[in-house]
Amino acid sequence: MFKIINSSINYNFLGQRKIAIAISIFLIVISLASFAIKGLNWGIDFSSGYIVQLKFEKEVNVSEIRTIFEDNGVTDSVMQSFGSNNEVIIKLKEESNFNKESVNTFLIDTLSSKHPFKILKLDFVGAQIGDELREKGEWAMLVALLSILVYIGFRFEFLFGIGAIIALIHDVVITLGLFSLFQIEFDLSVLSAILAVIGYSLNDTIVVYDRIRENINVIKSNSYIDILNISINQTLTRTIITSMTTLFVLISLFVLGGPAVEHFALAMMIGILIGTYSSIFVASTSLYFLGANAEQRSDI
Repeated sequence: MFKIINSSINYNFLGQRKIAIAISIFLIVISLASFAIKGLNWGIDFSSGYIVQLKFEKEVNVSEIRTIFEDNGVTDSVMQSFGSNNEVIIKLKEESNFNKESVNTFLIDTLSSKHPFKILKLDFVGAQIGDELREKGEWAMLVALLSILVYIGFRFEFLFGIGAIIALIHDVVITLGLFSLFQIEFDLSVLSAILAVIGYSLNDTIVVYDRIRENINVIKSNSYIDILNISINQTLTRTIITSMTTLFVLISLFVLGGPAVEHFALAMMIGILIGTYSSIFVASTSLYFLGANAEQRSDI
């Protein structure tokens, strides 16, 4: 499996393509099945609910407010400090325990005795707005993927563009599938993370593709599989170091950043792991199965 070439380790990634394809197909099937059975656990941004801005007389700890809510049966609220330490933004799902008339009563009954406050804003986000946000989010991902196809097509070759899109769809479907499978709340921060993952994964894929294009003209005596393997190995150190460095930051953000950013950090961590895997196994394997070969691209 490993062979030493000029004191470096060369791993036969393409030799493991059948295993990689089996793993990817399994994860995609699980993801699609979860979409069909469970769907996504839409957050308040994509469903109906209330957005409340409170200003307390004294500084408050958001985690303490969250504990009070949980003690009163509200476990799905989203809250964060806003501006100063005595202002808090709270998002509540309409179906939690509330209707429009009871939100104000609930806040007064649970908070006013311990933490006197005044309500600066109380807005209702209807289901129609949530549907509009979902539609715009879907269009954003579609436009991003089509733009990437056009860019890669001009930057490299059309088959390279298709290969990149296959890898990106693979990353997005599996990342969203895990959120669906474990019913992790999907809000605007997760959507922004998915779009960021698309860019991150594409960057990794372009680095590999650029090395493949260079090696096609340099290593003319090797088969296309050899060229793919050599290119992946030459960029492997860069790929791993970049991924690990980014993961360290995201782990810190997930552990220390609090509930306001934990879903964003989680989506990014999952996406980067899947994206690193796809840039190594899926993107290059796609070129092979699409029928690309060194002879057709010797003039790039």
